[in-house]
Amino acid sequence: MLPASRRLADHALATEWADLPPGTQTATLAFLHDTLAVGIAGRNAPNADAIFAAARGWSGDGGSGVVLGRAGARLTAPHAAFVNAFQIHAQEYDCVHEPAVAHPMASVAAVLLADACRAPVAGTDFLSAIVGGVDVIASLGVAARGPLKFFRPATAGIFGSIAALCRQRRLSPEVTTHALGYGLAFASGTMQAHVEGMPTLAVQVAAAARSAVEAVDLAIAGLEGPSGAIEGPFGYCALFENDVDLPPLLDRLGEVRRIEEVSWKPFPTGRAAHGAILALRLLVAENGLTPDQLARFVYRAPPLIHRLVGRRPYAGMSVAYARLCFAWIGAVVLSRGTIGLGDFTPERLSDPALLALADRIHVEVDDNTDLAAFVPAVGTATLLDGRTLTHAVSRQFGSPDWPLSREQHLEKASACLTFGGLAAAHAPLIALISDLAQEDDVAAALTCVLEG
Repeated sequence: MLPASRRLADHALATEWADLPPGTQTATLAFLHDTLAVGIAGRNAPNADAIFAAARGWSGDGGSGVVLGRAGARLTAPHAAFVNAFQIHAQEYDCVHEPAVAHPMASVAAVLLADACRAPVAGTDFLSAIVGGVDVIASLGVAARGPLKFFRPATAGIFGSIAALCRQRRLSPEVTTHALGYGLAFASGTMQAHVEGMPTLAVQVAAAARSAVEAVDLAIAGLEGPSGAIEGPFGYCALFENDVDLPPLLDRLGEVRRIEEVSWKPFPTGRAAHGAILALRLLVAENGLTPDQLARFVYRAPPLIHRLVGRRPYAGMSVAYARLCFAWIGAVVLSRGTIGLGDFTPERLSDPALLALADRIHVEVDDNTDLAAFVPAVGTATLLDGRTLTHAVSRQFGSPDWPLSREQHLEKASACLTFGGLAAAHAPLIALISDLAQEDDVAAALTCVLEG
């Protein structure tokens, strides 16, 4: 039996677009479209200009890598991947693989696009690489049973991105294994940034994307890396996760394509807040709940929900913190029925009325023992007149069993492009995505659509 590193490499390298079922192809195109749109919106995310300025300083005058939403900007491949991955994840709007607790497309798409700008890449290779890379990230995430201590979109993300890039360039299993070894050397990113609500969270994803490009470049240059990057005594499973059971996931490689298990984010917040947002929206729609009626709202949910979005609000909190604070998010939803990209402004974050309402909204832990569970959960509103309203949440809006409709998907994409200043690219981008498998040069075609 081959070691885990080699099995994951072989699986990604063997992925061929023509062999994938229609459902896998449809999901891949949809989430690529979603990712590009979100990344363009991220051009106007907090700190995005500073990230770009820093990367431009590192990159110098050379480079061919396009930067989403920044017409004419070019960086070296590692730094283009860095900026694009940051922009994709910075607003907590990118798609997520819930069972893996990972955001696979943020790093994978950024890496593949950066590399595709260095030399022409056919659409089928680009799309196949996405599928293979997501399989690797999701397999590593699902195999872990312990609580998060490292930030999996970064730590698992680098390995999936390396596997994807090696597939895109059709590199050998040996070179890919060496590249994964350098991925282990570069892997980093803890949950401390999440606890504190720092922009470091998206920077960790950006660093994973940058390092994935560099790891592959080192392997191509002939440097040998550790062969046990995943399964070794000091490899990924031993150092970054607790209670890992990877063999069953390796045995299922190819049986299910993990891109089909990915969920949209209907709202630009931590995914763990989405069930609570839904509960509040339905209580408003079905019962006419208003802020002035509410005494207290409690979202009782699995431990992961409290850990990720149960933090308390405060005046002057950062945007990154607020996106992961359901109490404040819930106050916005209760006040205006939804939450969007335009809600995260300094004025809104310090609004006394919103903060006072947020103080009445809480997340509590239930007795669920599944440390990766998002549902089931129950939202309970206690009113000032003594009435109690409840709504049970058994599934997540945007998940595979409750996906966005085509119209909702396109509405989100359009809103993201508008936020990023590229509203006119909406129709051309739809057309490009639908025909991407026929393209001979993905980067050239995308640049034509986004930059004219």
